[in-house]
Amino acid sequence: MNYSLPILPTISTTFIVLSAICVAIGWGQIRQRKIESHKKTMTLAGVFAISFFIIYMSRTVFIGNTSFGGPDDIKIYYTIFLIFHVTLATIGAVFGLISLISGYKNKLSLHRKLGPITSIIWFFTAITGVAVYLLLYVIYHGGETTSTIKAILGS
Repeated sequence: MNYSLPILPTISTTFIVLSAICVAIGWGQIRQRKIESHKKTMTLAGVFAISFFIIYMSRTVFIGNTSFGGPDDIKIYYTIFLIFHVTLATIGAVFGLISLISGYKNKLSLHRKLGPITSIIWFFTAITGVAVYLLLYVIYHGGETTSTIKAILGS
């Protein structure tokens, strides 16, 4: 491979990984009853997730999305995987917001029920997000950068 990695996708993927690492650390902290540390770590996880989202959406709006540049015979599998990832990410983001808000508002019954589920969804979101990044920019050279619909469906 003789090409450089694109800066914005690399930075945004790093932020989502950092977010997941913070969620894992925060989960460990709450198990140890380190409530204040847990709050700070989970807030940082949220900041990293929002940073990812801002970079991702800015790139999507102003530049577009990169279409899959790998072999045509595996494009359908990539597309199904991408749809799975986007669905997970959307559910994870909604659950994440509800988890953070319920924690801040001291609605601990909801927070305790939702937190572990949210964390697991977020771990899978981060893992599948890294896989999408690797498939788009590392394993295969990305296709054209175009509108989101064209990038997903190809045309």
